[in-house]
Amino acid sequence: MTNKELLYIEDALGHEKFMKSCSVKTSSKLTDPALSGYVKQLEQKHTELYNKFLNLL
Repeated sequence: MTNKELLYIEDALGHEKFMKSCSVKTSSKLTDPALSGYVKQLEQKHTELYNKFLNLL
């Protein structure tokens, strides 16, 4: 894997980690159960994407 590819994966991991943390914070603050459930689904999706990028290493 080239240095440029490693930098891309590192950047993508950072973005996914950030999106997951935002989803966690947001879902805990929402009072609408449907909207909170949707944001929790987003959290799961970002966790999956994070793990996929991590497995590339």
